[in-house]
Amino acid sequence: MNIIVDAMGGDKAPGEIIQGCIDAVLEYDITLTLIGQEEVIREELKKRNAPEDKFTIVHASEVIETDEAPVAAIRSKKDSSMVRGFELLRQDPKGVVVSAGNTGALMAGGLLKVGRIKGIDRPALAPMIPNLGRGTLLIDAGANADCKPQNLVQFAIMGSIYTEKVLGFENPRVGLVNIGQEETKGNELTKEAYNLLKNEKSIKFVGNVEPRDIPQGVVDVLVCDGFVGNVILKLTEGVALGLFQMIKEELTKNALAMFGALLLKPGLKKLKDRMDYAEHGGAPLLGVKGGIIKAHGSSDARAIKNAVRQAMLFARNNVLETIMDSVNPSREVNDG
Repeated sequence: MNIIVDAMGGDKAPGEIIQGCIDAVLEYDITLTLIGQEEVIREELKKRNAPEDKFTIVHASEVIETDEAPVAAIRSKKDSSMVRGFELLRQDPKGVVVSAGNTGALMAGGLLKVGRIKGIDRPALAPMIPNLGRGTLLIDAGANADCKPQNLVQFAIMGSIYTEKVLGFENPRVGLVNIGQEETKGNELTKEAYNLLKNEKSIKFVGNVEPRDIPQGVVDVLVCDGFVGNVILKLTEGVALGLFQMIKEELTKNALAMFGALLLKPGLKKLKDRMDYAEHGGAPLLGVKGGIIKAHGSSDARAIKNAVRQAMLFARNNVLETIMDSVNPSREVNDG
């Protein structure tokens, strides 16, 4: 099991990234490959008294910044930590890359440097969104603004496999984002996708899901094109931040409210944890010939540790091989 971490990617790199990796190797008893500026990485490991035998360091002199054009950065910065990680993944498709770096570059690099799984037309980004249930995998969340009906079926298959293998959801329920629950509702994309999804035997398709029902956790996998998915993701984040800000303002208005806030603090802390992206670690980019976990750009050590855990489960539970077999059952065992 080869888990490769981009030590230089993210707003809090390299310190929080490396601390999260140290926490992961100690808790999960695994080894990690760290990619980045070797001298900087060694200094951070030494400063934190890290177990050196748990890490392999691969030097990369360049860093892809968050504001760089994705495709241009992947093509021009060949010695960046992200690109070097993709090269290692191409050599060992059973490995998994974890990065909190530039999202666009990660998606572009996954496609250009690693390549698509045979039978998958477009890779998709699949984050977890919190709700009143156990959370829902949203696929696609921004990799593909325009999709065909067959793309949505492929997203559903990949999302269902990931949800079962990594998140542990047995026989996950799959729903299609739409403006109504009726089979005849929606645009041409959703109506055609509905007909394909209801006849797809490898998933448990339960029908259309209206946006107002998403917070109820009525499905485990939520399928849509990347434009709709990105709107859902950002609206969910915005509503959560807005609600917590309003609660904070109301609970600090006067002395009585502040006293009530002290009583509510434990419950509010649990609520905040349920809404926190760090609990899930990152979002997989599904459909490429290797494991890629995109951690949030502002990930702290806890988020990175959980992203590494995702990567570990992805590799151990053969998610890549299962997706390959599902979309191309006749492939050779060694097809890569």
